[in-house]
Order: sequence, then structure tokens, then C-alpha cells
Amino acid sequence: MSFTYFIHKTRVFALFAALMMVLAFGQSAQAQLNPFASGWTLNPEMSNLSFQSVKKQTVVEQSSFATIEGAISPSGETDVTVFLDSVDTKIDLRNVRMRFLFFETFNYPKATIKTQIDAALINDLATVRRKTIPVTYEIDLHGITKSYTSDVAVTLLSDDLVSVASKTPISIPVADFDLMGGLEKLQAAANVTIIPSATITFDFVFGRNSIGSGGTNNAPAPAVKETETTSVALEVEGDFDREACKGRFEILSRTGNIYFASGSARLDSKSAPLLNSLAGIIARCPNMIIEVGGHTDSLGSDATNQRLSEARANTVTNYLLGRDLKKGTLVSKGYGEATPLASNATSEGRWKNRRIEFKVLSN
Repeated sequence: MSFTYFIHKTRVFALFAALMMVLAFGQSAQAQLNPFASGWTLNPEMSNLSFQSVKKQTVVEQSSFATIEGAISPSGETDVTVFLDSVDTKIDLRNVRMRFLFFETFNYPKATIKTQIDAALINDLATVRRKTIPVTYEIDLHGITKSYTSDVAVTLLSDDLVSVASKTPISIPVADFDLMGGLEKLQAAANVTIIPSATITFDFVFGRNSIGSGGTNNAPAPAVKETETTSVALEVEGDFDREACKGRFEILSRTGNIYFASGSARLDSKSAPLLNSLAGIIARCPNMIIEVGGHTDSLGSDATNQRLSEARANTVTNYLLGRDLKKGTLVSKGYGEATPLASNATSEGRWKNRRIEFKVLSN
């Protein structure tokens, strides 16, 4: 190898190394200006979303959600999905009440939180490590979307982990999301008074997406993978025992989400989500006979109400049997107007009396 050729190769290598340094510096500068470069994905094991409620005026209860997913795009768009069936109150039947009576997860299985984080506010995060910034975000819950503004603390835990956390508890009125009806059902089921608001705290930890996984500075963050909502409830796997079944049917009898045409035994289609969920529970209560009981208000004659209650109970029974349940699992019975829950003197009382109830019969 000639000395001239060696010098030439050395210069080429030096030029290549210098070019790589320029490119690396450019990427580093861009990442400094855009802390969300390549996007970030929520780490569910390290994240938490909790809410605090107050019953009997002074008793504070804290609950959380076991299944949440989310991402931050390179442009700072943040999207977190909360699977409401995963509500965790630490008590099985209280979880069931929250799911079926309050959140009505058979109709509204998830909530979403969306915001836009301004990268310009935290482009020095790599240096300061922690900043508090104002954020306006949208919560979509129970079919209603509301906007709120709060301070959040953004903390760079490491080069590849960032925390976005509430600075102080956030108060959310129950009425904002049309949940007062569900709150009243909870109060009746538990025989307690509950303050009609909750405070929410969160700490969402996101991990940086690697460039090698397909992310680039201009590419969107990976899409959040949809979780099967039928599998996220915190309850035993397989069959329920007798007490768990009895408790669930007592709760499901309070939902008020089974609808009929006026004066008719024809089911309204909006009854399907609850009945489909109910069929899944009945299937997990083997060797038990479940009574489907029909009840009416006092308008009309005794004989008419008796026939109507029987017909409605039969309609629900037949619908459930059509969901692949064994034929001997269910029996239907009409009670007419004989067992009211409330006074028939008011429209609200009559609405409560028109109902379908479920219970485990002795074998």
C-alpha cells in the first residue's frame, strides 16, 4: 500500500466520521427541541389512575383502574384509554356495582383522555428533568366529552422514561357526565349517601419508542392496541360460587336497563348490551336455577298487569336462552303489581316498579 493511498483512505475515513458526527449532532439537537421525537408508549405496570369518593360525609374510599393504555405522538398528542371494567375497589361486589350501576360498562366500556402537550414548554426537560405545565385535556366518559385545564408535572425519569402526573387532585362532578342516575343506584344498593363528585389523581409513565422499531422523528407513535374488554374485570376466572352469583343478580336487578315498548312485552334493542353481559354471568353460575321475575306498576287491572309481567319475563328468558344457555337454567315468573319497590303515586315510583329481577333459586 502506497503512502499516498494511505493518506487518501485516512482522509476519506475522517470525512465520513465528521459527517456522522454532524448527523448525530443534528439528531440530538432535534430531539432536544422535540422531546417526543419517535413517540412514547404508556407503561401500564408503572402507571396509575385513581379516584377518591366520599360516603357518609366523612368516609374516603380510593379506587383505581387495572387496565390503561396510551401513547404520546411525536407532535405531543397524548391519548390514554381507561378500560372501566377493570375498576378496582378491592371488593368484588363493589367492583360489580361500579361496573353495572355506575359506569354502565355494558354500554360504555372505556373512557379516554386526550390532550396536546406543547413540546416548546418542555424542550429543556433533558436539562431541568422536571417541569410543571398547564394542560387542557378532554375526558370522554359515559358518552359525554368535557374539557378541563389543570397543572401537570412532567418528569424525565431517565433518558427513556417520562412521567406525566397530576400536580394536585382534580375534582370531577358526577353530573358533568350524566352519572347522577348511576350514583343514585349505588346509594340504594349500598344504603349509603355518596358525595356527587370525585377527585382524580394520575401518574402516567411513558417509555420512548426506539427508532429501530419503526419510529422516526416524523412518524406517529405506534397505535394503542385495543384490549378485549371482556377479560379485564378483576374477578375470579372460571365459575362463580353461589354467593358471588347471588350478589351479581341482585345488582343486575337494579340496573333498570331492560326496556320494553309501552304496555308491551316486546324488548327494545337497547336492552341487548345488558342482557348479553347477563348471559355471560349466568353461564358462569353452573348447576343453579335462575329466576327471571317480571314486575309492573299499578296502572291497569290486576289481571292485565299479571299477564304483562309474565309475558315480559318470558321474553327476557327466551332472549337469554338464545345466547347458548342450557334450557333448564332459567325459569320465568310474573309478579304483576304485587311487589312494588316504590309508591305508584309518582311517575318515578312507577318507573322503578316496572322491572325485571333475577335471583338464584334453591335447587
